[in-house]
Amino acid sequence: MYTLLSQISSVLSKPFFTMANSLESWPIIFALILGLVGALAPCQLTGNISAVTLYGNRSIQKKIAWKDVTYFTLGKIAAFSLLGILVWLLGKGFEQNLPIYFPWLRKMMGPLLVFVGLFMLGLFKLTGTINLLKLLKEYKHENPFASFMLGLSFSLAFCPTMFILFFVTLMPVVLSSSYGFILPPIFALGTAIPLLIVISIIWYLGGSGVVMKKGRKFGMVIQKIAGALMLLLGIFDTITYWSL
Repeated sequence: MYTLLSQISSVLSKPFFTMANSLESWPIIFALILGLVGALAPCQLTGNISAVTLYGNRSIQKKIAWKDVTYFTLGKIAAFSLLGILVWLLGKGFEQNLPIYFPWLRKMMGPLLVFVGLFMLGLFKLTGTINLLKLLKEYKHENPFASFMLGLSFSLAFCPTMFILFFVTLMPVVLSSSYGFILPPIFALGTAIPLLIVISIIWYLGGSGVVMKKGRKFGMVIQKIAGALMLLLGIFDTITYWSL
């Protein structure tokens, strides 16, 4: 399953990776395009499709979720900036030990997507007092902290491809450039490009709040479709990364 996902990722990202390599002499553009390649990495595909589904659904249901998308992107920027700072402070020894932890972080995404998908389908309600449950219960509303944490957690879902792109390809440029400190945030912004494009298209085509105009029943259908997609992505992700 992972091999299939890798093949799809390779086909989608190859043109952008070639472009990035040709632009290495312009570090900022290089980091941005490399981030776009990272968005198409096997471990990021399902997460990015999930983000598009979640925020696209929210934009169609009520209004364009620019605030949520902004905080989601800020979560990504925080994650990659922190990793860049840690590598710069702690050196290669830290970088070499990172692969030990990332696989476990990556495995958490599948079950989380299944959980959110089931919730969006209305198969259960959250009535507990645990903060995580409250956080998910408010997913329909603008919740900057929830979006920020989602962007942060999705960004830490590393796989070999993403590890090579960030630590092996980007970090040497970061460490050798006089303004290298801004490259990890630029890379993070690149990973958010697919989501930004989709939300911009919904906004441009006037899809903001279209469900409110069509009625509650139509809105429930859209949400069920989004929930089913999230559930399928979660199952696919779990099978892929838990080697089931």
